[in-house]
Amino acid sequence: MNTASVLSELRAERDRIALAIAALEALDVTGGRVVQRGRSARAGEAPQAPRGRRRLSAAARKRISEAAKARWAARRKSAAPAKAAGKAAPAKAAAKKAKPARKGMSTAARKRLSEMMKARWAARKKAATT
Repeated sequence: MNTASVLSELRAERDRIALAIAALEALDVTGGRVVQRGRSARAGEAPQAPRGRRRLSAAARKRISEAAKARWAARRKSAAPAKAAGKAAPAKAAAKKAKPARKGMSTAARKRLSEMMKARWAARKKAATT
């Protein structure tokens, strides 16, 4: 047996035992409370319970929903008179409209693709029936 590997295994075991001893000593110091790793416990302060996911009640969700709907209704209401009066659109909206429209597939390419797909479907249908 290789002595170097035995020594490395014994050192690893020693490190694991040292960690276990430190954990047990920490339990004695904190009176049985588990202290999170990386955070020091403040003297005389009880640890806080881990916070779970916060949930809204149905009434709170309804209040938030109604408030959002009211905001959007007010926004639509204020935008409607501006459009009716024929006022100029804001600069940001005008910049969006000034962008060239993205062109899709040409009519000829769409027709070629359609014919190819129809031929493929017909071949599959013919192969399935035979």
